[in-house]
Amino acid sequence: MKKTAFVTGANKGIGIEIVKQLSEAGWKVVLGARSAERGEAAVFELTSKGLDVEYVQIDMSDLKTIEQAADTLNKNYPDLKLLINNAGMPGAFSRSFTDTKEEDLRNAFEVNFFGTVRLNQYLFPLIKDNEGTIVNVSTDMASLDHMQNAEFTLNAFDYNSSKTANNAMTLSMAYEVKNSSAQVFAVTPGFTSTDLNGNAAGGKSKEAAAAIIVGYATDGKRHNGEFLDEKGVYSW
Repeated sequence: MKKTAFVTGANKGIGIEIVKQLSEAGWKVVLGARSAERGEAAVFELTSKGLDVEYVQIDMSDLKTIEQAADTLNKNYPDLKLLINNAGMPGAFSRSFTDTKEEDLRNAFEVNFFGTVRLNQYLFPLIKDNEGTIVNVSTDMASLDHMQNAEFTLNAFDYNSSKTANNAMTLSMAYEVKNSSAQVFAVTPGFTSTDLNGNAAGGKSKEAAAAIIVGYATDGKRHNGEFLDEKGVYSW
């Protein structure tokens, strides 16, 4: 019997690669995307290759669509075993604390933190009951240790702080399931060239980034409460 996964922000970039790689590994994957047109086009692209992929609309800044998506998943996919919270937005990708505008900070938090909190709270009971896994996709720059000690980093306070808050959520969720077979952890794929950063040169490919996330999500090991990069445990 196939295991079922749900991936957010999955119509392009790292997200669609995660869906593709999971499906190629034998999973049924529900692809979550804000735009119905783009989401359905992505599903068509993947199903035309023989992959088992279905679409559920979800906008991480819209509480109503999050509720509707969660309701659909709870009703139609009661065997849901894996949730990968990949959807994210950069705010304005500010270059300093001083340059950060409150509006951009709020926009980044709405998707990267509050929207993800809402979805996790709706699906957490189902994942726990199914002894499944939740992966919150993070970034190196969410690490306070990294921000304090790196020789150079992007000081994008709007984006970084929203992901640091996401990391705090990961630990709170992990604490709640520490005595169960369910698990929650965070993964940073590292610098990847995607639309989020304007496809900046020098990053790893979307395929390689997705492989890091999928690898940890499906390796069968206990990662509860960990923050992981391609080399292993990463400092919070």
